[in-house]
Amino acid sequence: LIWQNGKLYEGTGNIGKSKLRIIDLSSGKAEKEINLPADEFGEGITIFHDTLYQLTYKNKKVFVYDAINFKKIKELPFPKNEGWGMTHDTTHIIAGDGTNQLYFIDPSTFKIISTLHVSDNYGPSGNLNELEYVHGFIYANVWQENTILKIDPASGNVVGKIDLTGILDKAGIHYDKEKIDVLNGIAYLANTGNFLITGKKWPVYVEISLEE
Repeated sequence: LIWQNGKLYEGTGNIGKSKLRIIDLSSGKAEKEINLPADEFGEGITIFHDTLYQLTYKNKKVFVYDAINFKKIKELPFPKNEGWGMTHDTTHIIAGDGTNQLYFIDPSTFKIISTLHVSDNYGPSGNLNELEYVHGFIYANVWQENTILKIDPASGNVVGKIDLTGILDKAGIHYDKEKIDVLNGIAYLANTGNFLITGKKWPVYVEISLEE
């Protein structure tokens, strides 16, 4: 998820079902939508200088689009075996491959400039998934957990953990527990200072406020 210029951008996954779209939050419907090739599995997205980047899961490709009209500009090679989450700071794309490592990448070539090893007091923190860079910290969903980590990009240390277990129940959302999957989506709403979260096959986005 990305919230930018009053619009919610969403990249979805699965073979034959992967999309890139802009969502109207008032209706939940897509204002604009394109499909990825049927054999591509879409993963994390980020917008850097009006250019939108979309990772693929195991295809080792990055699709590059004009963020306004979704016109495809080019493809770049992704230098790891798997692509998971993606965000950016002021100079680099930041991407993960499902391990405890995050990669700071040159946006023009997608070559890795440096690698950040993420850990907490118990050791490496793996399964880093959807990413969001906010006020000098990286927030990361942890795959198969209801946890979001707050990571110091200078050291790789986990400086905070957010437990969102039962968030749909707390929000009063009625849903079929057999049809939803893991927490996997976080976007910072700069206009409110809150976060928008969702998950795989979730029926809603949930807005939350985080206290320091």
